[in-house]
Amino acid sequence: MPRIWNWLTRRFMKQEGQALVEYALILALIAIVVIAVLHFLGGSVSNTIGNIANTVNGA
Repeated sequence: MPRIWNWLTRRFMKQEGQALVEYALILALIAIVVIAVLHFLGGSVSNTIGNIANTVNGA
């Protein structure tokens, strides 16, 4: 575990502040996209699973 911590601190701590902000913005954008996709596909996936469950129960 200390090796991983040392590698992470060397990798990211020597970056300038601007680079760290860019990483944070990229992570935030990815999170927003994932949330949007789940929001739009959530109902469809739920309906599909419900249809499968009804088919299995009816068989």
